[in-house]
Amino acid sequence: MTIAEGARAPQLPFRLPLVAILRGITPAEAPAHVGALVEEGYDAIEVPLNSPDWAQSIATAVRDHSGHAWIGGGTVLRPAEVDTLRQLGARFIVTPNTNPALIRHAVAAGMQVLAGFATPSEAFAALDAGAQMLKLFPAASFGPGHVRALRAVLPAVPLLVVGGVTPLTLTDYLAAGSDGAGIGGELYRPGQPLERTRTNAREFRLVQSGYRR
Repeated sequence: MTIAEGARAPQLPFRLPLVAILRGITPAEAPAHVGALVEEGYDAIEVPLNSPDWAQSIATAVRDHSGHAWIGGGTVLRPAEVDTLRQLGARFIVTPNTNPALIRHAVAAGMQVLAGFATPSEAFAALDAGAQMLKLFPAASFGPGHVRALRAVLPAVPLLVVGGVTPLTLTDYLAAGSDGAGIGGELYRPGQPLERTRTNAREFRLVQSGYRR
């Protein structure tokens, strides 16, 4: 029995275990690209907070798609940002690092937390603080073998890989025990045509949907 065939993690809150990361998107671009992703079956959309006028983009996405998708903020570093996201109607945050105080603040605010980590120590610190999901970042620097090793020691918890994941490498991460991925630059780059976002989204979804443990 492989690690992926062993004890399974609790189900992610998202139907499709792919978080679409729209880093650098502007409020003018957001409605069309978020709408296209929702049409393609994506129900977890992340707008990183280092994007231009991110609050406006998130507010518009929540207004238009909160009934069909989870809208969240990424690269969240401060409790005040959590509070703003909650006021905007975002339902989850994504962190680039392990900050127990920030995680506890977000959980207390009723939000789901996808906490960034690299080592087992950071993963356990995030879980102890209440994080419901883990994000191995940057995944490309560690590879599927790191995921397999982590699964040997981590409790059953949703684990996504983020950072440099491509449609070609996604299957290897899934086989090693990842539940899905966060996809950024391979999905969306600022200013790219809408049809490129659709095409990239379909490629990742075909891999994820076609994989069988």
